[in-house]
Amino acid sequence: MAHLLGADRVTLTLGTRTLLDEVSLGLDDGQRIGVVGPNGAGKSTLLRVLAGLQEPDAGRVTRAGGARVAVLDQRDDLPPRTVLDAVHGSADAHEWASDARIRAVHAGLLSDVGLDADVSSLSGGQRRRVALAALLVRDDEVLVLDEPTNHLDVEGVAWLAAHLVERYARGSGALVVVTHDRWFLDAVCTRTWEVHDGGVDQYDGGYAAYVLARAERARTAATTEEKRQNLLRKELAWLRRGAPARTSKPRFRIDAANALIADEPPPRDRMELARMATARLGKDVLDVEDVTLAFGDKVLLDDVTWRLGPGDRIGVVGVNGAGKTTLLRLLAGRLAPTSGRVKRGKTVAVAELRQDVEDLDELADLRVVEVVEREKRSIVVGGKELTASQLVERLGFPRDRARTPVRDLSGGERRRLQLLRLLVGEPNVLLLDEPTNDLDTDTLAALEDLLDGWPGTLVVVSHDRYLLERVCDRQVALLGDAKLRDLPGGVEQYLELRHAAGEAQPPAAVSPAADTAVPGDAVVAAGTTQAEVRAARKEIARIERRLSRIADLEKDLHDKMAAQATDHQAVLALDAELRTLAAEKDELEAAWLEAAEVAG
Repeated sequence: MAHLLGADRVTLTLGTRTLLDEVSLGLDDGQRIGVVGPNGAGKSTLLRVLAGLQEPDAGRVTRAGGARVAVLDQRDDLPPRTVLDAVHGSADAHEWASDARIRAVHAGLLSDVGLDADVSSLSGGQRRRVALAALLVRDDEVLVLDEPTNHLDVEGVAWLAAHLVERYARGSGALVVVTHDRWFLDAVCTRTWEVHDGGVDQYDGGYAAYVLARAERARTAATTEEKRQNLLRKELAWLRRGAPARTSKPRFRIDAANALIADEPPPRDRMELARMATARLGKDVLDVEDVTLAFGDKVLLDDVTWRLGPGDRIGVVGVNGAGKTTLLRLLAGRLAPTSGRVKRGKTVAVAELRQDVEDLDELADLRVVEVVEREKRSIVVGGKELTASQLVERLGFPRDRARTPVRDLSGGERRRLQLLRLLVGEPNVLLLDEPTNDLDTDTLAALEDLLDGWPGTLVVVSHDRYLLERVCDRQVALLGDAKLRDLPGGVEQYLELRHAAGEAQPPAAVSPAADTAVPGDAVVAAGTTQAEVRAARKEIARIERRLSRIADLEKDLHDKMAAQATDHQAVLALDAELRTLAAEKDELEAAWLEAAEVAG
């Protein structure tokens, strides 16, 4: 394996803080490296040093044979010019149009962008895709990407992952990527670098293998804090026990992982949370009834009926511009439908996390813990009472940062503070619009852990597949036909539906590179006959009808539990019925996925 790039005892200090302290590492041909670590630890700085964009204070960076390095940073600073010029420069059309790889980049990233359009007229997501395309059409040996999934929707992330896995196979160059998208890290990366405290720790495998290694280290190190150990064990348990829809689970050492989580309970008790949510919300939460929503000639929702019950945890997916944020505004009551109505239960208390953080500007002079204490001094999460100080520490504000004025917070810290303000208000309906923006992987794990114990109805709009599958029990999609579609098969089903409609690139089977398969992972069968495909499609239709019926039965049982809350025996009997339905639903979803793989 040829060596391409290396750092030898590199040191870099900014102000009084040493970001890199005698760091030595190497990048070989065929490697795909994911870089993780807390915000501000120096991940982007490491990339800039490796790419030669920033000189270290000491040490050196070497390139073998003058290896060419291409860099995508976080800034969208493309100069004003046409998309064609930005991507291909002065190259003649025949030079790139005859190349199948370049045509694939156009189809995957630029299908909705006119080549003669001016870059300055594009949206943030479109500019991001143009910048990516400009790098991917080149033939550099090393590709360095800083947050490439920012502004990309679920389909864009899936396409990019498949493209990078195929392109940077063994012997065809190397990739280094900083991202907080944990699904992407697992789908693409063969190694992980963790940047922290001036050093870089190296791990084999993608994100889940990195979580396993950290959890093992936490178990064996006597000085590791118990709180951190439990959080890592909980996340690892979810990774190993995920629903069948999570087909990109990692292929790490099975025996070690199973031993580590042997006594770890599921991330959340759905039945217990449902009972608590029913008690807090009653039987009526949010009912979208025959709603049509139009802006001029554009219809975002057309005669949509959708009922949200107590304890529902729903993820919403769709292309940019499909109306996901608008749907949240409708549920929050900030937007009235063109026709139809949104009916709210009498006890409903809605809290909405928006994408902007400008609402904190008026609190600029307050400290973090003071902002939270203004809302409430304590909150009960997962049956435990947490003070404001404990809550802010749990969501990534150590004692020194908890006393920091709001005006001095980073983008990720402001995002965390936004969410804390919502949670301490103890809403029973929580609407989250892209909650993962600017959050590092450790903070995301802490956020998910906090949401695990939160009883209420949760609706999440996000392009982060890992988050959607981790905290939500169901997904729905806005598919561009102004309808809301239930997705028993999760995000994979959404990608398949988009592909079937001819609106997206076919979803590639992207999974981590490893030698050991995870038990329970689905394997796509080759050579299926048309008769088998037809039978599978009939089975899918049957399963979807039964899943719809189960959803109705579950709602009826929740209503009965709310009506008979004081009758202990009746509640226990109804709970037993709910558990039976939940078990049947799990079996049906597994069968649906098997049939979907045959149906194609």
